[in-house]
Amino acid sequence: MRFIRPSFLLSAITVFSCSFSLNSAAWELQWLGHAAFKITSDKGKVVLIDPFIINNPKTPKTLKDLKKFEKTQLILITHGHGDHIGDAIELAKISGATVAMNADMKNTFSNLKMIPDDQLIGFNKSGTIEPVKGVKVTMVRAEHSSSVKGKDPTTGHTRMFPGGEPAGYIIEMENGDRIYHAGDTGVFADMALIGELYQPVAALLPIGGHYTMDPSHAAKAVDLLKPKMVIPMHFGTFGLLKGTPAELKARLDDQSSLVKEMKPGEVLTF
Repeated sequence: MRFIRPSFLLSAITVFSCSFSLNSAAWELQWLGHAAFKITSDKGKVVLIDPFIINNPKTPKTLKDLKKFEKTQLILITHGHGDHIGDAIELAKISGATVAMNADMKNTFSNLKMIPDDQLIGFNKSGTIEPVKGVKVTMVRAEHSSSVKGKDPTTGHTRMFPGGEPAGYIIEMENGDRIYHAGDTGVFADMALIGELYQPVAALLPIGGHYTMDPSHAAKAVDLLKPKMVIPMHFGTFGLLKGTPAELKARLDDQSSLVKEMKPGEVLTF
């Protein structure tokens, strides 16, 4: 991917879009707040990751109408917590999208009839799927926890069910660009392997702390991954997520220019 100086244009939803490539096969990344992102591929394929939208205090009001996402073809869920499953169930109804997640969590979704089986894909770490033609997704490691809140079909009571292991994703566009969504995670040494194998043009990294990496650990993750761009996420949504992009930049010193601080609703074009 060839970089140019960002140019900022006011978008139709009154947020800023900046262009990072003259590649004719451009794709777009939109941050919806927290860990929720929308990717529109080179050919117009729409992918949502961890679509926590309606109850997300950082999602702009203009984006809280789920019908705006009715063209979604693929939903990726990194783990079972409510702020990552988010609105996936309703979005699957609205769009008919395929919903992919770790194999054990898929079994929970299936057993609880949360999403129809013909819309679910369960896979696992190092597995690559292509549920939308031309867009490949590889599951990678994450260091976190995972459980799913649901209604017990026997008792009718709400309780926690197995959520399998948490994950991150490598999403490869039709033009070969790869983006790394780390999910909720702490730093781990194998991030160096992820960087070596996939060479992501952008790494979406949690920085809030408490439940995930804080800026100091995220800076180490950047050192291991060596991405072309770092986009902080999972910070400031709730009071415990205190890490900031400014702290990450300070930790990176001469690499601080790698950090692109997005605003919720903002769109980047690659």
